[in-house]
Amino acid sequence: MTDLAPDAEPDIPGKPTSASRTTLSHIMTHNDTNLLGTVHGGVIMKLVDDAAGAVAGRHSGGPAVTASMDEMAFLEPVRVGDLVHVKAQVNWTGRTSMEIGVRVLAERWNESAPPTQVGSAYLVFAAVDADGKPRRVPPVVPETDRDRRRCQEAQIRRTHRLARRRAIRELRERRHAEGFAD
Repeated sequence: MTDLAPDAEPDIPGKPTSASRTTLSHIMTHNDTNLLGTVHGGVIMKLVDDAAGAVAGRHSGGPAVTASMDEMAFLEPVRVGDLVHVKAQVNWTGRTSMEIGVRVLAERWNESAPPTQVGSAYLVFAAVDADGKPRRVPPVVPETDRDRRRCQEAQIRRTHRLARRRAIRELRERRHAEGFAD
């Protein structure tokens, strides 16, 4: 017999940030270019989503789907022949969702210069079961001061996302009540 209420769920043990941290590397080719001859932003965004998805799946121990992408910043252009490294980690976890932070670095494939940061993004993933319903995720356990800072910043972003969503919903409800069609 357990101490849990009939509808309560047992606690899930936390996982350290390092347990799911990953790097995805890819060399950029002519197939990846836009009309300006640099790598298309959508190609970089797909790599970001792929790396974040791998981290979310590792951390949650199963399938996870992209719920949102925040603050995708392109800092420098990426060129054909660049070796792109997409580094991702869990910054924060809720009950069924996780924020994944991603840094995008690029270096020339044939040079020994250090990589340059060319982008960053924050994505929210929701863990799902076989029926596509949300499922619980383990809490993330920050291991370093940097991990703790990233977790605190993720909580601020979450507060802003929820406030923005609420404000938009309230505006739409108000406009609907005033007779404006969407």
